[in-house]
Formats: sequence, C-alpha cells, structure tokens
Amino acid sequence: MREHYDVLVVGGGINGCGIANLAAQCGLSVLLVEQDDLAAHTSSASSKLIHGGLRYLEYGEFRLVREALAEREVLLAMAPHIIRPLTFILPHHKALRPVWMIRLGLLLYDHLGNREQLPASQRLELAQHATGEPLRPAFHTGFCYSDCWVDDARLVVLNAMQAREYGADVLTRTHLEGACRGETGWLARLIDPRGQPWTVTADALVNAAGPWVERVLETTLGHAGRSRLRLVKGSHIVVPRRYQGEHAYLLQSGDRRVVFVLPYGDYNLIGTTDVPFDGDPAALSASPAEIDYLCRVVNEYFRTPIRAEDVVWSFAGVRPLFDDGSASAAAVTRDYHLELDGTTVPLLSVFGGKLTTHRQLARVALTRLAGHFGRELPLELPEGPPPALPGGVLPTLTLETYRQQLAKRFPWLPEPLLSALLQRHGSLIEVLLQGASTLADFGTDHGGGLYQREVEYLIRQEWARQPEDVLWRRSKCGLAMSEAQRQAFADAWETRYAGLVGD
Repeated sequence: MREHYDVLVVGGGINGCGIANLAAQCGLSVLLVEQDDLAAHTSSASSKLIHGGLRYLEYGEFRLVREALAEREVLLAMAPHIIRPLTFILPHHKALRPVWMIRLGLLLYDHLGNREQLPASQRLELAQHATGEPLRPAFHTGFCYSDCWVDDARLVVLNAMQAREYGADVLTRTHLEGACRGETGWLARLIDPRGQPWTVTADALVNAAGPWVERVLETTLGHAGRSRLRLVKGSHIVVPRRYQGEHAYLLQSGDRRVVFVLPYGDYNLIGTTDVPFDGDPAALSASPAEIDYLCRVVNEYFRTPIRAEDVVWSFAGVRPLFDDGSASAAAVTRDYHLELDGTTVPLLSVFGGKLTTHRQLARVALTRLAGHFGRELPLELPEGPPPALPGGVLPTLTLETYRQQLAKRFPWLPEPLLSALLQRHGSLIEVLLQGASTLADFGTDHGGGLYQREVEYLIRQEWARQPEDVLWRRSKCGLAMSEAQRQAFADAWETRYAGLVGD
C-alpha cells in the first residue's frame, strides 16, 4: 500500500472499477475503495445484458445506442466466458407499436453499430416458428434480433482484477469517512474493515459511488449544490423455466416500458421495472406491486401464466441516473454524465452509465483528468483487440473447443461442473485446477456446484469476504442450493473460511 496515489476512486461498481482499470493501464497509481463488496448493489442487480438499448431509439438516444452497439462487439471478444450472444424474440402487439415502426427500429439497430459477430434482425411468423409455441395464439407476427448476456457482477470483478494486474490497490469493505482538498491534492480519511482509520493522499478524486454519489458529494466532501441525481428502482424476479431453448423475449408494455424474459439456467429471469425511488439504496427488495406488474406483462403474452407464488428469488437495484428533467422514470436518459470540479486538485463525479459503455465512460473520465497529471496518458483505445479481461484469453478459437480440451485433460471433473467453472473463470480455470487430480481435491461439496476449492480461490483472488459475495455475486450457486444448504454454507464460512479473509 502506498501513502500517495495519482487517483483515488470511490465506488466498486462497474463505473469505478472501469475507471480504475483504465487509469492503471495508463500507468497511474490507483487506489479504489468500496464500502461493501464489489458490485454489491446496482451493478449486480441489472438485467444482465450487454446491449445497445433498442428502446432508447424512441427517445432519440442515437449516440448512446451507436456507442453501446460498438462496445457490445468489443466486450464479446474480450470476455467470451462471461458474455455470450443471445437471440431475442419480440412479439408484435397490435395495440402498441405498428409493424413498420418496429422493423425500422430494428434496421437502425442492425446498422448503427459495427455489427460483425451477431446476425441481423428478421421478421418471424410465430405460428410457424418454435419460439412462438409458449406465446398466446393472438401473437402471429414477431421479430428476432441479437444482443448479449453478461454475468454482471463478474464483469465488475474482472475489471478490478485487471486493474490489480496493472498495479492498482483495490480495497473492499473500506469506507471513505471524509476528504479535504489542499493546495496540491486530496487528503482522504478511510476506515478499514476492522474499523481502524487511516489516511492517504491523492492528486485526483473520482466519485463513482453510484446511488451514493450525491451523498459523497454533500456529506463526505461538503460539496452541497443542486440535485443532479435521479434514482430509479428496477426489480427482477426468477421463476421456473417457462419454455425450452436459450433465446429470450422482449415484451412491450402499454406504459411504453419493456420487460425481458431471459434464460437463466433452469429458470427464467424477468425484469425490469422503472420506479422512482427516494429511500435507502442499501435496503432494497422487489415490492409486491412490482412483482404483480412483471407477472401481468408476462401473462399478457405467455400461454402458461406466472403468479407471485412461482417466484423463487427476486432482487432489486437502484439506477443512479442523471436527472435530465424527463417526466417519467422510464424516459430518463441512461447515458452517462461527468462533472469535473476543480482545476488544480480535481474532483470528478460520475452520474448514470451502464454496463455496456463502462469502457467509454472510463476513457472520457480519464480524458477529463489527463491534464492534471503532468504527463500524457495513452487514452486512445487501440485499433487492435483490447487487452482481454482476466480469463478471456483462450488458447483456442472458441470457448466450446477449449471446454472439450479441458474435458480430455481433466476426465475426472464432472461435465456440469467443468462447464460452470469455465463460464465463471474462463482460462483462469487453469489456476483453479492447478494441483488437482481428483474431485476429492476440490474438498467439501457445499451444493449447487460450489466446492471448497473454488470458495478459497474466490477469497484469495476475488475479494470475497462474506457468504453472499460467493453465493449471489461470484458464482450464483445460491440459486441452485436449498435453504438448508445456504445456511450450512454460512455456518461453514464462520468455522472454515473466515480465517482466510484476513490472510
């Protein structure tokens, strides 16, 4: 640990980790602090998509959509183990938008970005297509188009891991108690996980605290001013599978919102809502009204209805959007907005943003700060392939070919476990498997595909500090475990793993 850094980044969501990653790659000394776990809030409560944002076209967000579509292709190449193509079926609802409008929107979507890996959209006759089988007979016409699915929390963690590879210090469960600006830099007071205070200095401070960005500005830094933040809550529900296949559905609602129905292992993930929010971002859950709303939208389209009692898991997050004055929460821009305060000792605050455009947000952020470091930063993104995220560099052309090679090298590893580990860790599975020759070397089976060996790896390499970090963010194994297994894992954490956290 240093006493002084070029950049102090506050917030371990996708924006903070993305900025820390790029800053470290540019040769800056970086400290990132997060008061909870990486991706503990907004960045792990998304619809888990890398997409251009088809519905943003209706609001004239052409630059955002173009940028996001271009990044979609780049991210797919950078991390194929956690990002994969996903086909969406859009049934045409006669009472909402005309066919020509949807077709025009999809044509724009096809051509606004640099689409190279994903197929173009097309019209479907749902009555004659397998994807129409779970839908009500009233939906005759539909369209299909492509975007990508992502493990959102792992995308954040991989950015933090890459930042660490380039020399950044990343501290979770570390609270920024306060910071004051001096003539030559910032003096920041931090509280470590044990409650001990300490101080660091930094040339620049980046406030990427997500839903807490204004609280950091006003309470922690004493920079009161006009409100620029608009909190919008989005909730999701998970239900047992309603159809076969690995495609998704985009359902239009009469309130101009859309609801995604996504494949999620043995389940379907359904969301999201757009509800104005003014409470505590740390205490969130899907409300009964939101669950009812999602069920009603899905039931308008699907033959087999879903009910609130079918929900096996739900989660909610708050999007920290820039307040552009839009009348409805659904219409508020999803674009990012950066505010720079100070000329010699800068404070940069981040509003908005999305998973897909985190690299571009980071580039703009570092561009705004570049003049304060007394040296030129290599901020132009390379023309060739960008540095792959950890685990994304595969020794063969495709993830499937690599999986087949691993299966031959490790025949003792059950295929479902091998596939799950590969999807979580990519080529870093080699580190996880190093020294193992039988399944017994994986140690205790906690259920849901989670073994002791992986838990210890997540603690040592990925900042896992609590049971929920492992079950719901690093692995998602909690969904496949029974309540008894989750409780047993929590008990094992106290007796077996808590000691590793302090190593």
